[in-house]
Amino acid sequence: MTGTDTSAATVVRDGETLRFGGALLRESIAALWRQLQNGSAGVRVLDLSAVQRIDSAGLALVSLLAARGEGIELHGIAEGGPAGFAELREAYRLGHGLAFVRD
Repeated sequence: MTGTDTSAATVVRDGETLRFGGALLRESIAALWRQLQNGSAGVRVLDLSAVQRIDSAGLALVSLLAARGEGIELHGIAEGGPAGFAELREAYRLGHGLAFVRD
């Protein structure tokens, strides 16, 4: 693992925004799920600007949160987003709102 891979994943609620940080990798996702079980109601923005890297487990977490709300905005994904984000989004055929894109 590289140095950025060992950054602890974090999530902080700031009003209607969930601010994620660190590396959203499989090893840390279970703890974030527990933290967010009752803390994501009313969220309007998912901010990934402080995320250095994301894997498929991290993308699953963010995608589910985006699907739970109507009109959820994603911040921090311009220029491809965290390392791994653009590649995973393309591989899983997810649109800008992280919903599956049908042909």
